[in-house]
Amino acid sequence: MTDAPRTALVLLFDGFEEIEALTPVDLLSRAGVAVTLAGVDSAQAVTGRSGITVQLAHQLKDLTVQDFDCLILPGGPGIANLRRHPLICQTLAAHFQSGRTLGCICAAPLLLLDAGLLPGLQFTCHPSAEEELPDAQNKAVVLDQNCITARGAGNALALSLALVRQMTNNEVAQSIARAILPIFFS
Repeated sequence: MTDAPRTALVLLFDGFEEIEALTPVDLLSRAGVAVTLAGVDSAQAVTGRSGITVQLAHQLKDLTVQDFDCLILPGGPGIANLRRHPLICQTLAAHFQSGRTLGCICAAPLLLLDAGLLPGLQFTCHPSAEEELPDAQNKAVVLDQNCITARGAGNALALSLALVRQMTNNEVAQSIARAILPIFFS
């Protein structure tokens, strides 16, 4: 009998940062994690900050988030429209409190603030969010408890490898890193 595959849910919205959303999808898929993309509203498609449109088969309101081992929220200018979104804040809080993996990058930690999760949690964020998040660490990626945060689009690969490590193990993450970055692992 085999274990059920690990699962991840990536939430998408108009104005999401494509690199921050799709890099985790790619690397987690390579690691054998079943990844689902879902919109945060009723749109059938969302367009990222660089004009890339992603078709959606799922909406957050129609999913049972407890079925997912990992929840990922990319950043991007669209984060401003999600601030204090009741369903997203409730979902983030419940997911974190259940001990399942939570990944946020760029300005997405602002939603961790809105969900009441940041007191006592070490995290990082994009410099544009630091006015509201003065306790952010100046690091590429921060892992604290079951929450992984990353600074910005340039750290999407590091975040993704950290998510792979958290969802599988270090050997799988190293194998994927070697496969995609042979110059760094020769």
